[in-house]
Amino acid sequence: MAYSLGVDLVGACKAFVSVSERGSFTLGAAAARIPQPVASRRIAALERHLGGRLFDRSTRRATLTPFGREMLASAKRLVELAEAMEHDAERARLTPIRFAVPDTCPTRDLAFLDAEARRQGLHLDFVPAAPARRAELLAFGQVRAALVAVPADDGYWRVPLGLASAAPPRVETVHLETLRAGRADPVVRRRVWLQPEDDVPHIRDRLFRIRDAVGLQPAQVAVAPALTSAVADVLGSADLLLCSPAQAEELGLHWRPIGGVRLVRGFDVSAGTGEDAERVRLPLTEEIARCLGVPADSATPADQGEAQ
Repeated sequence: MAYSLGVDLVGACKAFVSVSERGSFTLGAAAARIPQPVASRRIAALERHLGGRLFDRSTRRATLTPFGREMLASAKRLVELAEAMEHDAERARLTPIRFAVPDTCPTRDLAFLDAEARRQGLHLDFVPAAPARRAELLAFGQVRAALVAVPADDGYWRVPLGLASAAPPRVETVHLETLRAGRADPVVRRRVWLQPEDDVPHIRDRLFRIRDAVGLQPAQVAVAPALTSAVADVLGSADLLLCSPAQAEELGLHWRPIGGVRLVRGFDVSAGTGEDAERVRLPLTEEIARCLGVPADSATPADQGEAQ
């Protein structure tokens, strides 16, 4: 028998089972949490759909007809399957999305992101990692989504980078050529440290080319094994850290832009499915921007850095 689009088969079967168990349309409707007229209409529609009477309406009690007794077991199975499906759907909605994020994201900002995600009906399980590790986790299915590092032009979020020092700089812009050692003291060479988050080709290789072009020694621009060690070197010397303004503020460093060049971190959400990517990206745009250190005066993620 073909299923009729005019019949709520599950709802009608729930009403049928509830009324049959209680022997009353009134009590059955109350147990099913629907008005009695609604229960009567659903059962009548089910009878038309199945082609036979389910209840003998000549008595005061809701008594099953022989046809109704034959159909009751099937109706119960359908109701049980529907309830199991609803339970599984609820469990699936509550299953956390494992989400790889930069390990530079501040804990407080991740907490705000988590709280907003919960308000949106999402549950996130953060996995902090460096760029290469985030891509690897996603590729091998160990996370469902990741904030991946991409070239600035491809970034949904864009974060400008500059150089930060322990002492307040005396200039508004730091030019890399000023880091060349002088003849008077050729041994002392200030260094620029890249943290693991910036150990990606579109940032690292470009900065290395600039290093070579302005005549710095190879060791003067280097990738640190960890952010902690890079900050320690900066705090104990005149070295500089490549970072965002927000990160410099968090670390208590003094940030300045780099003269003659604009380096930008680009980020986007990548996931196993486009649906997972959109579920994370669209409702959580502002909270993710805060985690990444996107400047507060940026109009939108898509507009950030258009002038580059």
